[in-house]
Amino acid sequence: TMSVKAFKLVSAVEREMLMGDKSYINIECIECCGKNLYIGTNDCFIYHFLLDEKVSTAGKITFAATKQLHKYLGLKKPVSELKAASALTRLLVLCDNTITLVNMMNLDPVPTGARIKGAVTFTLNENPVSGDPFCVEVCIISVKRRTIQMFMVFEDRVQIVKEVFTPEQPCAVAVDGYYLCLALTTQYIILNYNTGVSQDLFPYCSDEKRPIVKRIGRQEFLLAGPGGLGMFATVDGISQRAPVHWSENVIGAALCFPYVVALDDEFITVHSMLDQQQKQTLPFKEGHILQDFEGKVIVATNKGVYILVPLPLEKQIQDLLASHRVEEALVLAKGSRRNIPKEKFQVMYKRILQQAGFIQFAQLQFLEAKELFRSGQLDVRELISLYPFLLPTSSSFIRSHPPLHEYADLNQLTQGDQEKMTKCKRFLMSYLNEVRSTEVANGYKEDIDTALLKLYAEANHESLLDLLVSENFCLLTDSAAWLEKHKKYFALGLLYHYNGQDAAALQLWVKIVDGDIQDSTRSDLYEYIVDFLTFCSDQDLVWKYSEWVLQKNEEVGVQIFTKRPLEEQEKTNINPDDVIRCLNKYPKGRVKYLEHLVLERKIEKEKYHTHLVVLYLEAILQLKSVTTDNCTETTELLFKLRSLLQKSDLYRIHFVLDKIQGTELHMESAILYGKLEEHEKALHILVHELKDFHAAEEYCIWNSENKDVQYRRRLFHMLLTVYLNPGTSDCELVMAAVDLLNNHAAEFDAALVLQLVPDSWSVQLLSPFLSGAVRQSIHTKRMTQVALGLAQAENLIYKYEKVKQRGTPILLSDRKVCQVCQNPFREPVFVRYPNGGMVHKHCAANRPLNSNMAHHSSSSSNQT
Repeated sequence: TMSVKAFKLVSAVEREMLMGDKSYINIECIECCGKNLYIGTNDCFIYHFLLDEKVSTAGKITFAATKQLHKYLGLKKPVSELKAASALTRLLVLCDNTITLVNMMNLDPVPTGARIKGAVTFTLNENPVSGDPFCVEVCIISVKRRTIQMFMVFEDRVQIVKEVFTPEQPCAVAVDGYYLCLALTTQYIILNYNTGVSQDLFPYCSDEKRPIVKRIGRQEFLLAGPGGLGMFATVDGISQRAPVHWSENVIGAALCFPYVVALDDEFITVHSMLDQQQKQTLPFKEGHILQDFEGKVIVATNKGVYILVPLPLEKQIQDLLASHRVEEALVLAKGSRRNIPKEKFQVMYKRILQQAGFIQFAQLQFLEAKELFRSGQLDVRELISLYPFLLPTSSSFIRSHPPLHEYADLNQLTQGDQEKMTKCKRFLMSYLNEVRSTEVANGYKEDIDTALLKLYAEANHESLLDLLVSENFCLLTDSAAWLEKHKKYFALGLLYHYNGQDAAALQLWVKIVDGDIQDSTRSDLYEYIVDFLTFCSDQDLVWKYSEWVLQKNEEVGVQIFTKRPLEEQEKTNINPDDVIRCLNKYPKGRVKYLEHLVLERKIEKEKYHTHLVVLYLEAILQLKSVTTDNCTETTELLFKLRSLLQKSDLYRIHFVLDKIQGTELHMESAILYGKLEEHEKALHILVHELKDFHAAEEYCIWNSENKDVQYRRRLFHMLLTVYLNPGTSDCELVMAAVDLLNNHAAEFDAALVLQLVPDSWSVQLLSPFLSGAVRQSIHTKRMTQVALGLAQAENLIYKYEKVKQRGTPILLSDRKVCQVCQNPFREPVFVRYPNGGMVHKHCAANRPLNSNMAHHSSSSSNQT
């Protein structure tokens, strides 16, 4: 994997400071507590140094060690281990299998001589169970075979707590609370020394390699596993992290989050706990100690001590980003959360996400970039500002400092590659479209929508119109200039309309329809303008463009008056008379408008109805003067004229009748006579002039609509009389009369008909009429008899009820009292309720009872 500069190796104690020219002296063990560094040597000395960290102006870190004192322990054996217990100001020293307590400052043994004997190796419990701040818990591997002992160590005394036996000989131990993590001869185990419960972890041969057991955090250990693996294990015997691959011959390991540092005989290697990859290798010969002390990682050879100084995580992350290693940078940034205060971390992490987003963007990894921009809550203007001219000239945006990327603009980023440029523009379109309605857009809506409009216009994108007809924050000046530049005149009209400048919009659109400027966005732009004017509430504009619209197409153009929303027609002052005057030059438009007033809006004004009738008439006569045959147009007009003449009662009948005189419009004349109640004339025209017997029947029907039966009968008798006029010998009329009687038997009074028909007609000829008339007569008689019978029965019931009521006398005396007021009756008038109770008439009137007592009888009885 690619390397990261995570640590620098800095010298802390030079060999001269320790041994001068005595080359036989070797470092055996080290301990560091705060600024105090202790070194144990092979010739039974302890050295105490003070370590001072210095940072140069360039940020370079160095350490200066000042020797405080050194002490000979007098045993001529190496000092094997040193552990500081700073709360007790004691240093625990293992030498010749004995742990001695010495003062941290002067290195003198404690006066009581307290010590622990028979220890092969020892460790402190960093998660103590006792809870006593002036006591440390020490675990030793005893010289007794297969034995571990737990001690409590105080300032000047020691106390054994527990002795535990192990299945095999232990060779390394780490402690956390009650849990011991042990390297035995052939395997690692977890042992709870309080309960005695043990759990096998994995096999390991301590004869071949040196085991490593290291507590790295609460209830978690790092172990040297088989096959060169650094394994993580919790006290529950499970691994929550993937192992790291280090070399087969690791001597020591330490944790400096998020890295695991390991030492072998040639190198120091650095692995990330976050992705298990090896990140750094530092050559280091003859190293034999690697330990971490409160986050400080120290390595030592036999002759010198060095400190591994971690580079600030932010610097490491920035280095990774500079190498475009986005994934690693993000993993490291996320992992650094626990080492940085929350507020500072959030600011830093957002910025890293944004930087990472721009790196992905520059590599055209748009999906990844979008996700990073969104997570990093990028000020979207940072992205827009990469695209020349997209931000409005009025925008106050200034790019982030330090910059989030290294590009001046899109041209530099794509190096003029048009295909890449197009892809980037397409990405920005979709990104802006997504964020414009989210929180991200707050405060920058104008910048976002204006940029989006410019991108759409330039790319000839269909969404341009959708943007302009929905809610948007496009800045007028900028957007208008851009749309004009790209010849998007229709869209520019929409922009003007959205900004309340309808006059400017219409002016543009009219120029497009007239061909003065070119824009093929809408092939139906004329119809669009008509529609626009129809719903335009500015009357001046409607009048201004009415002539233009009508000249283009009067039948479509008239919609600006006929299709207006109803509430607006009623509310506004577009006067129908003004419209009609305007339409005088446009006959088809004028007819359509009058039809709208009369037939759709049903305005009941005589002048509009008469005007429309006259226009129909003139059009029909005009067409008839050109051709004798009835064309479709004539037929359609005749149908409209007849329908209007029949249904309307508002036109001037005599005026229209005068106009029709002398023409061949017989049916229309008949309808008009009908309106004047001159039915004989009308029927005469239908029967004798038109010979249209069906029309004559229809005439009787529609003229008697909503009238009584007698009126209808009068009309049908009148028609029959016209057919049977004295002296009529026309066979056709006779047959019409017979058909009329047989088809409409119910409409005639049979007795009158029999007086009218000639004696020469046979019964067979009129049999349908006669049987219908007889059936009707009998039906009427029977229905009358039924009604009479029912009425008599009802009358009988009432008589019986009356007799029954009189059958039970009601006795009233001055001793009877009213049920309401409890006073006696003084006059022979009372009200009786159905339950038999009697009350005064005035009491009943003043106090209406509930519904079941309201059914009462009031009567004046004879006094008894």
